[in-house]
Amino acid sequence: MTITLRAAAPPVTDRVPSQPGAATRAGGPGGGHRRIALVSEGTYPYHLGGVSVWCDQLIRGIGEHRFSAVALTVTGLEKSLWTPPPNLAEIINVPLWGPVPRRPRRRVPGWRFHQAYQAFARALVSPPAIGAVATRRTGEEFTYALHGLFQYAQRADLGDALLSDRALTQLMDAWQATREDRALTLAEALIATDLIEHTLRPLSLPPVDVDICHLAMNGLCALVGLASKWTYGSRIVMSEHGVYLRERYLNMVDEPLPHAVKVLLLNFFRSLAIAAYVSADVLAPHSSYNRRWALHHGADEDRMWTMYNGVDPAEFPVADGEPDVPTIVFMGRVDPIKDLHTLINAFALVRAEIPNARLRMFGPVATGQWAYYDSCRALIDHLRLEHAATFEGRVTRPTEAYHAGHIVVLSSISEGFPYTVVESMATGRPVVCTNVGGVAEAVGDAGFVVPPRDHRAIADACLSLLLDPQLRRWLGTAARERVLNRFTLDQSLDDYRRVYQELS
Repeated sequence: MTITLRAAAPPVTDRVPSQPGAATRAGGPGGGHRRIALVSEGTYPYHLGGVSVWCDQLIRGIGEHRFSAVALTVTGLEKSLWTPPPNLAEIINVPLWGPVPRRPRRRVPGWRFHQAYQAFARALVSPPAIGAVATRRTGEEFTYALHGLFQYAQRADLGDALLSDRALTQLMDAWQATREDRALTLAEALIATDLIEHTLRPLSLPPVDVDICHLAMNGLCALVGLASKWTYGSRIVMSEHGVYLRERYLNMVDEPLPHAVKVLLLNFFRSLAIAAYVSADVLAPHSSYNRRWALHHGADEDRMWTMYNGVDPAEFPVADGEPDVPTIVFMGRVDPIKDLHTLINAFALVRAEIPNARLRMFGPVATGQWAYYDSCRALIDHLRLEHAATFEGRVTRPTEAYHAGHIVVLSSISEGFPYTVVESMATGRPVVCTNVGGVAEAVGDAGFVVPPRDHRAIADACLSLLLDPQLRRWLGTAARERVLNRFTLDQSLDDYRRVYQELS
């Protein structure tokens, strides 16, 4: 594999050697072969986890098409953790905090930029629209603003223009016209604009020349898709593993930023999400929960199909027996979104009833979350669970983790349609999960679904399963059958094949 730089400095493109007989353009050799960019933020191929698993499955499983993997990353120095499938033509690393794309500097941006930026600034200060029609109009207006910024960014330095005196004044004036309670300070405008400039970096890069941009999630991935759509007429397919906008709201709560900056950033993410819903040719939410969220934010129901994640049952065989001591397993990254504090507190209640019970937590510490990991360890020490609740780190095969317990628990405060739930169900392990995202749709009547952040409810469900072997066996069998009937990898791949065919 060789590494070359495109003309605009970043992104870094790892070109994978072409495979014999691979079609290079739609309608070329092979007739129906398509060029598809699979776009993700912070995941494939530089990280592990559910979204990366999905990306790898999709590329490998639909081998008749030629894929490019576009990853929005931090610095551009990330190392790939996945072996490239044969039909993966290139990996494009788009760093949001790496070197600024080189563009000629203009002393004063012209009127076209400021006209687009005026619409952009209005979106940053406006309260949410009410009603489907008004919401869609918001998305269309923000798409117009992004298009103007994109056109400017392709020929000049967008960062300089955003941080110019006139642009900052436009933002502060727009705030004052909408919010009369207090003025937006120059410092607040600078902080927000600097952060937003990093998120807009994809607009300054060469658009990806493909037939279809398949977005793994909403948010910043949409900028890549829109740039290709505007330049090459690429079609946009958007899947959603989690509710991107909801997770931005959750993450912003503890950010050490001024309130006004949080308002501007969240309005940006909300407007961008709506623009993506309005602009996508096909919306493929991974649960009915995601579907409802998209409809509430302006999505067109006629362009939407709910498409569940699937697993290969052969890779997740039924567990042969159970551990010697009552064991609860968590499988996933150590991250506040997984709410391990609630899980640990629940385990303390379980341990009071079953003194030899164990909690084994498998998975890596998420990037930048070592302080959260330390807080989990401190809570374990505080509850005197040092030898009963353990972090096991990353495992080579998830099946090893699921087989290591009697039951599997997911305590998240936000999810889409998580692989860990379906994978553990495939192994015949009963699950206890919080009722977030599409989790209840995955579990059905084959496990326990409880409210999030409720450690007593999690503990009660765990005790019910750990103390009743017959119930465990019955639910484990039902869980496996549910996966075989509804959530196999073959079913999922066939759904996406049909989508790609519809867009040909």
